[in-house]
Amino acid sequence: MGEPIICFGQQPCGFFPKRFLYAKIITARRLQQEIGGKIVFFLHDSDHDPRETITVLNERHTGRSDALNFQFANKVQKQFSPLYAKRVLPEWQANMTRQLPNYVPPELVDHFRAIAPTNVADFCHDLYARMGLLEGIRTERSSDPEFRKRAARIDDYFVDVSWQGEVVRARFRDGKLLLHKGGDRFIELPMEEHDSTQISPTRETRLRWMQSVVGCTHYVAGAGERQYLNEADAPDVRFVPRAEIADPEKAYIGD
Repeated sequence: MGEPIICFGQQPCGFFPKRFLYAKIITARRLQQEIGGKIVFFLHDSDHDPRETITVLNERHTGRSDALNFQFANKVQKQFSPLYAKRVLPEWQANMTRQLPNYVPPELVDHFRAIAPTNVADFCHDLYARMGLLEGIRTERSSDPEFRKRAARIDDYFVDVSWQGEVVRARFRDGKLLLHKGGDRFIELPMEEHDSTQISPTRETRLRWMQSVVGCTHYVAGAGERQYLNEADAPDVRFVPRAEIADPEKAYIGD
């Protein structure tokens, strides 16, 4: 038996992380104290949903909760680009830096200001790291071409392709590449050849795809994950519920 590998997975979930992600991190660290081993953060930055990065902060003087998010370059990028391909606009960062003192302590404003404005996934990950949340934790990213090449073949997946000048995440279904516009509406893209470096999993195939590379022994899962994870895809993994935490959807700012 090798040493334990404790894994938790999450999309970038706000420029300051949601409290449920913080709960996953502290659960993984507590488990590591008990059994040893290493911790892996599976960062699913191939997801494209712009709602994932909504950041809910309380205004410091009134206590009002405000939902903040990145400003996206255009509609195609907002709706269909994976999080690693959604560009961070420098003007958005400058404007948000001016607003943040109303919500967070000065040291977090400084961390936010210091992040290079590249893409949404990098921005979130780098800010989590500057907050000290990822110290000693290895990150594996679903957008990484090398990770994708090593991952198991799956028959239910998304494909990253170019469309209207942007990288978009299209669902491969019945021999078609589809962008979901909501409800039963789809945009069908021209079919093109694709390989493993363009593929990321659906929710139903994510666990098997991830586990084929990470090989974890323990997986820290949120309540929502346990409802859709097919645990039969990882029969040798022990699934550990994340710690309970108040206001899980709000941003964690060190409180």
